[in-house]
Parts: sequence; C-alpha cells; structure tokens
Amino acid sequence: MLSNQLQNGLETAKLVWSRLPNAEEGDQEDVGLLQKRDGSSVESLDYEVIENHAYWEEQAQRGKLFVGYYVVVKWFFALLIGIGTGLAAVFINLSVENFAGWKFALTFSIIQKSYVAGFIVYVLINLVLVFSSVYIITHFAPAASGSGIPEIKGYLNGVDIHGVLLFRTLIGKIFGSIGSVGGGLALGKEGPLVHTGACIASLLGQGGSTKYHLSSRWLQFFNSDRDRRDLVTCGCAAGVAAAFRAPVGGVLFALEEVTSWWRSQLMWRVFFTSAIVAVVVRTAMGWCKSGNCGHFGSGGFIIWDTSDGQEDYSFEELLPMAVIGVIGGLLGALFNQLTIYITKWRRNHLHKKGNRVKIIEACLISLITSFISFGLPLLRKCSPCPESDPESGIECPRPPGMYGNYVNFYCSKDKEYNDLATIFFNTQDDAIRNLFSAKTIHEFSAQSLLTFLVMFYSLAVVTFGTAVPAGQFVPGIMIGSTYGRLVGMFVVNFYKKLNIEEGTYALLGAASFLGGSMRMTVSLCVIMVEITNNLKLLPLIMLVLLISKAVGDAFNEGLYEEQARLRGIPLLESRPKYQMRKMTAREASGERVVSFPRVVKVADVVSILRSNKHNGFPVIDHTRSGETLVIGLMLRSHLLVLLQSKVDFQHSPLPCDLTPGARPIRHTPSEFVKPASSKGISIDDIHLSSDDLEMYIDLAPFLNPSPYIVPEDMSLTKVYNLFRQLGLRHIFVVPRPSRVIGLITRKDLLIEENEESSTVELQSTSVRARWRDRSVSNGDGDAERPLLNGLLVQHSPS
Repeated sequence: MLSNQLQNGLETAKLVWSRLPNAEEGDQEDVGLLQKRDGSSVESLDYEVIENHAYWEEQAQRGKLFVGYYVVVKWFFALLIGIGTGLAAVFINLSVENFAGWKFALTFSIIQKSYVAGFIVYVLINLVLVFSSVYIITHFAPAASGSGIPEIKGYLNGVDIHGVLLFRTLIGKIFGSIGSVGGGLALGKEGPLVHTGACIASLLGQGGSTKYHLSSRWLQFFNSDRDRRDLVTCGCAAGVAAAFRAPVGGVLFALEEVTSWWRSQLMWRVFFTSAIVAVVVRTAMGWCKSGNCGHFGSGGFIIWDTSDGQEDYSFEELLPMAVIGVIGGLLGALFNQLTIYITKWRRNHLHKKGNRVKIIEACLISLITSFISFGLPLLRKCSPCPESDPESGIECPRPPGMYGNYVNFYCSKDKEYNDLATIFFNTQDDAIRNLFSAKTIHEFSAQSLLTFLVMFYSLAVVTFGTAVPAGQFVPGIMIGSTYGRLVGMFVVNFYKKLNIEEGTYALLGAASFLGGSMRMTVSLCVIMVEITNNLKLLPLIMLVLLISKAVGDAFNEGLYEEQARLRGIPLLESRPKYQMRKMTAREASGERVVSFPRVVKVADVVSILRSNKHNGFPVIDHTRSGETLVIGLMLRSHLLVLLQSKVDFQHSPLPCDLTPGARPIRHTPSEFVKPASSKGISIDDIHLSSDDLEMYIDLAPFLNPSPYIVPEDMSLTKVYNLFRQLGLRHIFVVPRPSRVIGLITRKDLLIEENEESSTVELQSTSVRARWRDRSVSNGDGDAERPLLNGLLVQHSPS
C-alpha cells in the first residue's frame, strides 16, 4: 500500500545533518521541532505557498488593481525600513559618540591634576555603561545578545527562532549596543545594526507589536513567511548600509552572507532601501556639522578617507601584501577557533549559573579592558612630535579622545605624544582612523603596535560571547590594521621608497583579517572601498581577501557559520556535504509516518498532536477502486487553528462537497499564519469539551494538495539542493512511480500575453488547447481549484 511506504519527508533536513560525521547535533526523535542546546526550540518557516481552497478563494477575489497595490505597498515598506534603520543608526552613533566624548573629556580634565583620580573616573564610567548593557540583555531582551547575524542568517535560511525579531529585542539591541560600545569593550556596533534593521523590518511587516500596544492594522499587510523574508532581507542590507555608510556593500552583504534565496525583484527593493538609508545618514551628518550633536563630529559613522594616501604601488610590494593575506587567514582562523572554545566553556560551565554570573563576567571584562587601555600607555615612553607640516593638517599633540593623531598622554613635555595612547586610549573609530592615516610615517613604534595587537586580540577573543550586543567588524579592522601597519613599517624600511604609506598596508591588513575570520569576499571588498573612498586600492584588497579566505578555509568555517552551529541553528549551507552523494532520500527520511485520514475525529487529532512534535502530516483517502491515495499535507499550525476556532467541526463522518460555491470558506489564509513575534498556538492552549472531541473535521479544504515529492532512490544531494533552493519545509519521499502522464519542457512554461489582457497564450500548441478548454469550463472567471471529489469515495475510509 502506498500509505505504508510513504516517508515522512525532510523537515528542515535536520536528520540529514545528524547522520553525517562531525555533526553538532545528535539524532532526535522529533522531526521538525529542533531543540537548541539551551532548551529553547527552533522551528522551520513556511516559505511554500499552500494552494488550498481558502487560497484559491482569495485569489479569485483579487484583480490586477490589487496586484498593483501589493507592489506599491512593498516599495513603501522598503522606504519605511530604510528610514527606520537610518534613524536607529543615527541615534546609536550619536549616543555612543557623546558618551565616549564626555568620558574622555572628563577623564582628560581630571588627569591634569591627578592620574589616579582620572583612572578611577574612567573605570567607573565604563563599568556603569557596560553594566547597563548587560543588565538590559539579561533581564529584558536575552535574544539581543551577540551580533545577531547568525540568528538572522538562520531566519533567512528557513529557521524560526523565537525571540529574535521581537520589539523588546530591538530595544535591547539599540540601548545594549550604546552601553557596550560606549563602555569601551573590544567590540563594535555594526553587527547589532544588522540585527536592528531586521527587527525593524519584521515589526513593520506584522504591523508593530501587539504586546506593547504599538500596532497598526493598516500596516498588517504581509502575513506570509515569504513576504517577511523579503522585508528582513531589506532590513539586513539597511543595517550594513547604515553602519558603514556603504549602500552598495549592504546590498552585496545581504546577497553573499545572510540570504539563502534571492531574485531580481528583491534586489531592486534592497538597493532602494540601502539608498534611503544613505540619504538619511547623510542628512543627519549634515545637520550635525552645525554643532547640534554635542561631541558627535566628523567621526561616529564609520568612514576612513584614505584617498590622499598612497597613489601607486610597485610589483615588488605584491609579495608583502600577499604575506598580509596569509597572516590575516591564520589569525582569522585562530580567532574563530578560540571563540569556539571559549563559547563552549561559557555555555557548559559559566552561563549555566544564571544571569548574575553573566553580569559579573561582563563587568569583570570591563574592568580588565579599562585597566589595560589606561594602564599600558602609562608604561610607554613618550616620543617627540615630528616637524609640523602645514599642508598635512595634522597637529601634534592632541588631547585624548579627540579626533586626530599624536595623543598627549602622561608626557612630561608639551611637544610630545604617546603612540600607544593614540590607539588604546581612544574610541575605536578614531583609533582606526589614526592607523589608516597617511603622511604619518614613524608615528607608531613597532613595539607599541605589537603590544596593542597582542592585548587587543586577546580582549576581542574574551569579550566576544559575553551577554552584551557585540559586533566583530570594527574589532577585526582594529586587529588587521595593526599588523598591516607593522608590515608597512617593514616595507618602508626595506624598500626605502618615499611613496609607500604605512596606512595603505593597515587598510590591507584590516581587509585580510575580516576575510580570514568572516570569509566574505565580494561584499567585504566593496565595503572596504566605500568606507575608505579609495578605488585605486581595489585590486590589492581583492588580492588579500582571496588569499586570507583560502588560508582560513583550510582550518575552519567562517565566524558566523561556527557561531550558528554552536547556537544549535541548523543552517543549510549552499553546498551539500560530500557524503550525501552516496545517500538516498529513503535513508535520510524518518522511519515512522504519522498520517491523517481525510475526515478525522477531533479526539484523534488531539491525541496525535499531543503524542508527537511533527509539524507536517500526510493526509490519505481512497479512490473509487479502493486504492489508497495521498491527497496532500496538513500542517500542525493549521490543525491548531481549526481546533481553536471549532467552526469547521461537523457531526457527520462523511466528507464535504468541494465543488466551487458548495461550501462557504470560513477562513482566510492570513488566519493560518503564525505571528512573527509569537510562538503561535500550542495544543495546551486549546480547550475542548467532551462533545467537541466526538465531532469530525474534513481536512481536504485546508491541506496543501500539491506538496513536493521525490522518489525514494533520489540522491540526497539532489534532495538537498531542491530543499534549500526552493525554501521548503517538507518533502514527501515516495516509491518510484509506475507510469508517466506527461512531460513538461521549457516551452511549456513560456506564457505570452496578447493585446487583450484576458487572453493568455502558451508556446506549446497542445498546452494552449488544454488551457482554452479549461478557461471555457470555468465560465464564472474564478481561478481553477484542485477538485478532489472526482477521485474520492464520498464516505470516510474504514
């Protein structure tokens, strides 16, 4: 019998991963509802269009006017996402720059009298800011911890993790980033901005937050996971565009790093959203130039203009530049591996002890960071200022925490500067600007750069993974630009050429470390060009990125992939594992199939839903000849909606009439959609009386009548590609069919529209004839509906 051989599909392909060597997760009895290591659940998203009777009824009522309105609303939402993300980025940057400016200004004014008092004030300010950040995360928005990029990447890959896109997560991400970055920790705000943009997009797509009474019915337009996926993609690109003032880089980042599904229409909307962000950020910066933003000056939004730097390079310099790529790949892979070890240790030993330990850990790291950033420059001997060049516009010395090079810190003479304080006792944006600066040869000593590299690298490894919002872009740029400048100093001394700039090598070092850690190429290359405003270095950036990625790939995967695996997020990567070539769909599918008859007793539905965690159930019936027939797939979430509403309960065990107009559709497709900010309905939330349990439900109007099906001996590589590229949640595995009723080729899928809009012509003559016959049979103009009654017996199967 067909029903006895039917396999229970690939729900998010989790069992595929559990059968492969070195998989992080073990075998699980429950298919589809994945358990993370912390006990919370992740669930697959429904990207597939369920073409049931409610769907066709809704489509029949929609005309071309609705289609146009639908497209206009999508573009309007893209506009809102760009404006919202841009304003959030402006607020975060203004807050961080002002907190940092006040901190350094106050500390510098105090150390004029007492360095001890200044040190105490500096440590306390950092401690208060970090404490506020970790307290917000641990007590208000736990999902806002970390960068958020692995979680968003999982969401766009088809995994729904509860809490990632909530309104409180957005608030926690914004204010937590202000505290952690303003508190001087070795992390950045760029990754959290990507998460912030995704949260804004998701909240706009669902009309706001109903929990906090901040919702609007007018905005509740996009109810499907497919539409929300497109909006979240726009939000991710907007976050990168806002963080780096790199709109093109934001589009490429969304395409290369976070999305698993892409199309040309989405590209246009993502590009439009990033352009809106650029306009908002540029407007805000123009307004701030008039002095309305406090300490926020030309810094804040990340851009390091190196257009006045090295204009040309020789063939001899390619070798040290290639060495920078190798160093970046090695240090990036080492960084990923160390963060894996520390994250596992935190999860297994430290964070199990509760929120109090997380708060103590973050505060302790804040104290260590403050001690190092303030104390190490005190041990460094000051250097005399170089001869001033009026054309360079560089002054020496400068007070700490202010924009510029040559910081005067603990120096006995006025015309001296502390090179270690120039990069350590400063904001990260200004420190990178100093490392990238041109015409500042011999500003930093090799000893200071090496000291900073070792200490900041260690701080970045330890800080990454604490319970605060943490990005890794800026710390990676800091690390890479430090050893890049070291190599640049060696090249300057070795080649003795006047046109070589150490800042150019610092830029290449930054690109190499990010490539070796995050394994991005195209998007990272464009981002580095946009933030440095130097197109002449594009070939060199491409060179070091290719080398660093190749070296890093030889040791481990990228940072976000490793972190996603540690968080238990079952990502389906772009390429299937090699072992899948020798496996079949039957070997990967579940051994036990749980199915429903077409007309099922309510008590049986409740019993099955309580006894397992499956999210999809095959529905079977019998043909007139008595043969078992699979008529579709019923989702768990749809069953729960039917049980809760009770309007489709019937006393008779006979199936209903499915001909058009014979049965009123009491549900719309939007009623079956789970809210993005909710776990949805649980079987424990439904209360049924004894009379309700004795009634029946006909599942035929609500099931998916056309699920994707593969033969049982299909290569698992093919199944993997089909599953990922189509964004599926279930695939039926069936025996090899006995006959073929038709064959579709490319020409059968080409549709031409004549001058009359109502006439649709297919390229294939045979298909054109069948289409016309079908149009004549549907004289009422409604879209064709799948009619099951012609195959089914009009009584319940025994």
